[in-house]
Amino acid sequence: MDIEPPSGILLHGPPGTGKTLLAKAAANETESNFLAVDGPELMSKWIGESEANVREIFETARANAPCILFFDEIDAIANERDGSQNDSGVTDRVVSQLLTELDGVDTLENVIVIATTNRPTLIDEALLRPGRLDYQLEVPLPDQEAIREVLEVHTRSKPIGEDVRFVELVEQTEGWSGAEVEALCREAAMVTFRDVAAETERAEVVDAVATATIGHDHFERAIRLLETDESFVEQRSE
Repeated sequence: MDIEPPSGILLHGPPGTGKTLLAKAAANETESNFLAVDGPELMSKWIGESEANVREIFETARANAPCILFFDEIDAIANERDGSQNDSGVTDRVVSQLLTELDGVDTLENVIVIATTNRPTLIDEALLRPGRLDYQLEVPLPDQEAIREVLEVHTRSKPIGEDVRFVELVEQTEGWSGAEVEALCREAAMVTFRDVAAETERAEVVDAVATATIGHDHFERAIRLLETDESFVEQRSE
């Protein structure tokens, strides 16, 4: 079909919906190297160093092709350029360097750039034009069917009791992200562990935990604990 694959993909959506996991899965499925970049770490107060960091990252990706170059929370380094000098022009220069690397003279042979953001409206529009991060995919919060599958994944290796009613748990966690559902499964296991530890003689705790199961009540209590956890609530409101 003479179709050139996109050189840049932007995954956007709420926190905890699996954007990073999707990028890693893409690298695994295509048997590509995976090079993750923490955006803020590229920034430097020294003139020219931030742009040099960007060039070095892309050079490393080209040297290790096939490669997926992953920028997490790219809005931290690629805000809309406004010409202000609040940051000594570092952001403008970094964005310009990103544009050069994405569609400049040196082509990205067998290198795909995947970037994620929770706030796509903050990204400089020039990065979203054809030939750059022009392939944009929304990664939304999971629906009820997806929540059920996330629950199954994160309880697969856990000793789940026969009384656990997953249908009810799915309804109670509607609107939760995948990361939050994972946190629920982990907290339910912790609730179970604390119950066993509190009710068992110290010398017998290990054996008691080995035979314990996570019941529906443990999940209910875990939900209540998470919903009263300030950091959890704050994260959900962002």
